[in-house]
Amino acid sequence: MKKKRIRGRSFNRSIAGDIGLYLMLTAFGIFFAWPLIYAINNAFKPLNELFLYPPRVFVHNPTLDNFLDLFILMGRSWVPFTRYIFNSLFVTAAGTAGHLLFASMGAFVLAKYKFPGSRMFFNLVITALMFSGYVTAIPNYLIMTRLGWVDTYLAVIVPAFASPMGLFLMKQFMEQVPDSLMEAAKIDGASEWYIFSRIVMPIVKPAWLTLIIFSIQGLWNNSANTFIYSEQLKMLPYALQQVLAGGIARAGVGAAVSLFMMIVPITVFVISQSNIIETMATSGIKE
Repeated sequence: MKKKRIRGRSFNRSIAGDIGLYLMLTAFGIFFAWPLIYAINNAFKPLNELFLYPPRVFVHNPTLDNFLDLFILMGRSWVPFTRYIFNSLFVTAAGTAGHLLFASMGAFVLAKYKFPGSRMFFNLVITALMFSGYVTAIPNYLIMTRLGWVDTYLAVIVPAFASPMGLFLMKQFMEQVPDSLMEAAKIDGASEWYIFSRIVMPIVKPAWLTLIIFSIQGLWNNSANTFIYSEQLKMLPYALQQVLAGGIARAGVGAAVSLFMMIVPITVFVISQSNIIETMATSGIKE
């Protein structure tokens, strides 16, 4: 057993200590994954298992009846189920792409250039973080009405571009990009757009991947009832909420709905999670 002295303090490391640490982390991992495990099992439970007390975590007789009932119920709607899926996918993709683009470009200017009013503008962004969507719902509706965007996709997509969280997150990461790197690129004749898209954005990849996850989660779960009235333009969460309005008899369908709504955010996170946990310390760029 070796001892290492770090800043005047000695730490003992042993195989038993490492095993205990891994066991503790495994226990925490299972604890945090438990709600997801429970939701997945509920989606495949028959009704008699859903109403058991005390509740049973793992399904004993898995069935696809809940999903079949969901598609049968949605198939009776005069608007095809695929239309609701398309609306949600289109709004989520367009809103996320626009949010990432505008937040990144705005953060690049605020982080790397000083101009009159830049500090005041960033203070406004920080102030906007303190307001929830319920506070800004009425002003947003009035603005959308004046622009004639009510009952269109734009009423949901355009406000997503201006979310202050994305601008704040990207600016904090871009401030860590060395100015000397940008100066060297300018000496080599690189344009501002080249520096932004080919140098800065790859360095802050963990930030914009995290931003994508937050944006997808917010837009995918947005029913948009406040701004969209036409049934052909309504989002998937609204349609699934109508299914759940049937009461306790649709408990199995409700479990399938919960799993269905989690698929997209979880899939995006699983695909990008290896990049999200990266930090600027591991990017290889140091001032």
